[in-house]
Formats: sequence, C-alpha cells, structure tokens
Amino acid sequence: MPEASPHRAKMAVMFAVGAAILAAVDAVIVRALNGAVHPFVIGFFRAFFGAVILLPFVVLRPSVLRSSHPLRQHAVRAGFKLLAMVAFFAAFSWGPLADVTAIAFTSPIFLLLGAALALGEKPGPAMIGAAALGFAGAMLIIGPSGTGFSAAILLALTGAVLQSTIQLILKSMSKGDSTSTLVVWNLLLTVPIALLFALPFWTMPGAREMTLLALQGVVGTACMGMMTHAFSLAPATIVAPVDFLRLPLVALGGFALFGEHIALTTLCGGGLIGFAALIAARSGKATSG
Repeated sequence: MPEASPHRAKMAVMFAVGAAILAAVDAVIVRALNGAVHPFVIGFFRAFFGAVILLPFVVLRPSVLRSSHPLRQHAVRAGFKLLAMVAFFAAFSWGPLADVTAIAFTSPIFLLLGAALALGEKPGPAMIGAAALGFAGAMLIIGPSGTGFSAAILLALTGAVLQSTIQLILKSMSKGDSTSTLVVWNLLLTVPIALLFALPFWTMPGAREMTLLALQGVVGTACMGMMTHAFSLAPATIVAPVDFLRLPLVALGGFALFGEHIALTTLCGGGLIGFAALIAARSGKATSG
C-alpha cells in the first residue's frame, strides 16, 4: 500500500480508535455474562447477530458472494475463526481482562513464526528479536510474580496462535477476493459451524443474556468493519499501534465494573509485547515489499 495522505492517515487512526473501544466493550460484555452462557453458545450468537446485520448488505450487493476460492477454504477459515473467538471468550470469562488482552497481542509474533515455518520466509534479526521480546513480555505476565499458567492464560495463548493461523490463511485468500467478500463469507459460514459446536452445550439464554449477546453481535461486526476500513485507508504501521489502546481500555473497564486491579507485571509485559508486535509488523512489511 502506498504511503497514506495526512487526511487518510488521520481517518484511519480515528477508525482504529473506534475499533479499539468496541473491542474493549466486547471483552467487557463477555465478562458481564458471568459464565451464564457457554463460550460456544456465545460464539454462535456472535456470528448469528453479525450475519443478520450483514444480510441487507448482501441482498443489495449479491455480487459480494462471488469468490475465487472454494467454499471449503472459506469454511476452514471460519472454523479457525470460531475456535479463536471461543478461546478468547472463555479466557475473558475466567481470567483477568487486562492479562488476557495483553497475551492476545502475541498474535503478530506467532504470525511471523508461522510464516517462517509454513511459508518458508527466512527470519531476519528483527523477527528473531521481536519473537524473543514478545516471549519475554508473555513470561513477565505469567511468570512467578504474575498470573501464572492458568486456564485463562493458556486459552488466550491458544486464541493468539489460532488468530495468527487465520492471518496466514488470509494472506493467500486476500489475493483473490475483496475484504468485503472475505468478511461476508466468514460470518455466513460461521453461523452453521458454530451451531454444530454449540448444540452439545445449548441452554437458551435469558432476556438479560440475550440482550448482551445481541449487543455483542452489533459491537463485534462494527469493530471488524471499522478496523478493516482503517487498514484500507493507511498502512499497518500506522493502524496497528492504535490497537494497543485496547489494553488500558480493557483494564479500565475491568477496574470500573468488576473491581479488577491491573498488576505492574501486566503493564510491563504488555508494553514489551506491544513493542515486539510493532517490530513484527514493520519486519513483515519489509519482507513483503
């Protein structure tokens, strides 16, 4: 992508800030459900309400469904996306919001490692340094003085690995399809896949839970759209740093609504992971150019 104009860069940052705010709200909604809804059921309703919002767009622009990739490839990506969402939903339900969010930012480091292993991209000094720095940040959060290897942290790491796998799949699929086509097929296929996973754990949510799930569907879809638009306006090196606004916002929400206190190890570890992810983003840009 060519260098963005000042106006486009400013608009990209504004959209990225909006997406970060909505992502923080999403995490808070999951915690507010307080374990009353199984993570797979949350995943189904998240996809269902998101698909409902997108249906008018599909009806008005049916050409968005035209894809150069087979349906099974979209289904595989939707499956990985669902598992990543469910892993993060469970992590947000069971662990400190700030810790889980900080661990989620390790995804770009896993992406670079995955590109080296799966695509044969040679790791340069910057990539190796980013991976080491991200690992150090994660260890600071989950080390002896931090949270520890709790189920929530392990689920957050799993979600980060799955998220990087999705990005590797997208790296090839985005060459043939537009962003809107990829987003629409992802949501439409996630609904039936999520329903299959949710059925063994199904209990009908109450009125309060259903309201929160509907709100989450709106928030999640809007967040995805705003971040996608931000990346279309400016390079990742401008947009990606804004995403780290999620960490203080989530920490603030956790403190205000649930009395969670953010540990110094989380702040320091999150800072190291954020710096590592920025190095990874710049390294990825350099190798792809």
